[in-house]
Order: sequence, then C-alpha cells, then structure tokens
Amino acid sequence: MDRTTVRHGAAPRVALIAHDGRKHDLTEWATFNRGKLARCDLVATGTTGAMVAGATGLPVDLLLSGPLGGDAQVGAMLVDAKLDLIVFFWDPLTSQPHDVDVKALLRLAVLYNVPIACNRASADFLISSPLFMDAAHLVHRRAERATSPTTP
Repeated sequence: MDRTTVRHGAAPRVALIAHDGRKHDLTEWATFNRGKLARCDLVATGTTGAMVAGATGLPVDLLLSGPLGGDAQVGAMLVDAKLDLIVFFWDPLTSQPHDVDVKALLRLAVLYNVPIACNRASADFLISSPLFMDAAHLVHRRAERATSPTTP
C-alpha cells in the first residue's frame, strides 16, 4: 500500500486492542465513551472488537485476533497512515506468545508519531483533547505521517 494515500475524512480512525486480562477494562472504557467513539471509525482485533461492538452497538471493523496477526495488521495500518489513535490495553505483568508483535506495535506508534494509550487514564486524556475531533488537525497529521516517519 502506498503511504501517500491518506484518508481525508473528518472522523478519527481508532484502533482498539486488549490482551485477555484487559478486554473487560477496554469494553467498559468504550461503553463509557460510546458517544465520542460513535463519531469515529473503529477498527479492532478480533475478540476485543466483537466484545466492544456487542457492548456498545457501535460498528467495528474486525481484524484477526492479536496472536493470529491482528497486532501486525494494526501495525500495517499505522505504517500506511490509516490510524489516528491506538487504544491498546495490555498487561505488562503477563508474558504473551506474540510479545514481539506487541513491542513492534509500540515501536511503530512512536516512530510514526501516532498517539497510543496503554491504560484507561491515557485513553481518557487523549480522546478528551480538543484536537482529537478537530478535522483540520487530523488532515494535517495524516498528511504529515504519510510523508515520512518521525526521525530519531
């Protein structure tokens, strides 16, 4: 996919991911923030997305389960400048069979300057920012990310 292809719609594109022990937390967070998330394009890894869609009634584009490649699919969307925010509730105390994908996703979010929330507090701060729903800001950031990643 060509990185210069940028979505110019005004709705933020948000990826939702949660490890098994945090799926309930993410579902609660999404339910609490349903009003704001209803104005977003949502994409999520398999089980997490199904849980969020079931609890909120919101449409969610489902990817594969995280261990089966869903985390990598989110990473590819990130690299292709197709995400504005990642909400990734992960368990830092539990080893995951796909830890390499988890680390890669975190690394890519930093490299491509895409906000990533790893807990409820940071997710709340990010979606409550006035810039989160600002269409001009989103278009500018998408174009910036499509040109090149942040250089260290």
